[in-house]
Amino acid sequence: MATILITGASGLIGTALSRSLLASGHVVHHLGRGVSTSVATRSFTWDPSRDVMDASALNGVTHIVHLAGAGIADKRWSKARVQELITSRTATARLLLRCAREHGRRIDSFVSAAGIGYYGAVTTDHTFVENDGPASDTIGTISSAWESAVDEWRTLTRVVKLRTPVVLTNDGGALPKLAAPVKFGLGAPVGSGRQWMPWVHLADLVRIYGTALFNERMEGAYNVNTGNDVRNDDFMRTMAQTLHKPYFLPGVPAFALRLALGELSSVLLEGSRASNARLLETGFQFDHPQLKMALTGLYR
Repeated sequence: MATILITGASGLIGTALSRSLLASGHVVHHLGRGVSTSVATRSFTWDPSRDVMDASALNGVTHIVHLAGAGIADKRWSKARVQELITSRTATARLLLRCAREHGRRIDSFVSAAGIGYYGAVTTDHTFVENDGPASDTIGTISSAWESAVDEWRTLTRVVKLRTPVVLTNDGGALPKLAAPVKFGLGAPVGSGRQWMPWVHLADLVRIYGTALFNERMEGAYNVNTGNDVRNDDFMRTMAQTLHKPYFLPGVPAFALRLALGELSSVLLEGSRASNARLLETGFQFDHPQLKMALTGLYR
C-alpha cells in the first residue's frame, strides 16, 4: 500500500479522495494550515506565507496530491485577489518541491488539481484539447501560472495535471448554488444560456485521481470532464426537470452578474467544450457519463 500526502485535504475533493484512499488501505497524510480532525489520517501543518512547512509530512510518502489553493469563485477578482489565487497555488507547489529536494525524498508521482479555465472564459465552437495553449485572460493566466509551478516537479517525478470542470456533488462547490433558485421554482439560464458547461461527477473525479496516482503511463495534462458537455440552458433545464420544478423564466441578465461579481462573472457567462479523449485512452470509463442520470442519482 502507498503513503499519500494530500494538500488542501479539507476541501470537497480532498475529503472524498481521502475517504476513498483510506478505504483501499492506503496511508494518508494531510498537510494544511490547521490540524485535521480526521482520526484516520496523519495531520501536518505548513505556513506557505512564511515559506515553512513540517518536513516530517513527507516521511514515508510515495505520492503527493496537490489540491491547495484559494477558492476561485469565493470573492470578487480584485488585483490583490487574483494574485492571491495565483500565489496560493504556485507558492505551495514550490514549497513542497523545495522541501522534498532538501530532504532527499523520492516521490513516485505528483498529481495536481488544475482548471478547465486554462483555455479561458470564452464561448466558441472549438473543442479544446490538452495541447491547446493557455488563454491570456484572467482565468487563463491563473491556470497557466498554476500549471507552470506544478511542472517544476517534472525534474523529480512523474507529474499529472487534472483540468477539472464543474464538479457535481451535493456536498459543496457549484452545484448547490446552481440548484438553490431551481428548488424555489426560479430556475433560469445564466446570461445567454449558450455557454458550454463541461462537468464531472465527484465519484468519477475521485476515481480519476486514483488512476492518475498509480498509472505510470499517465503524465501531463488531462481534461477530466465527461465529454458530454451541455450548454448552460440545457444544464439548468435538466436540473429543473430532475427536481420537478418549472423552468420558464428569462435568463439572468449578464449585466446584473457583471455588476454583482465583476470580472469573476466571466466564468459563469462563458464556457467551451473540452475533449476527454486523452483520458479515455488510458482505459478510464465514467460511471456517471450522462447529466440526467447523474443529477437524478444526486437528488434521489
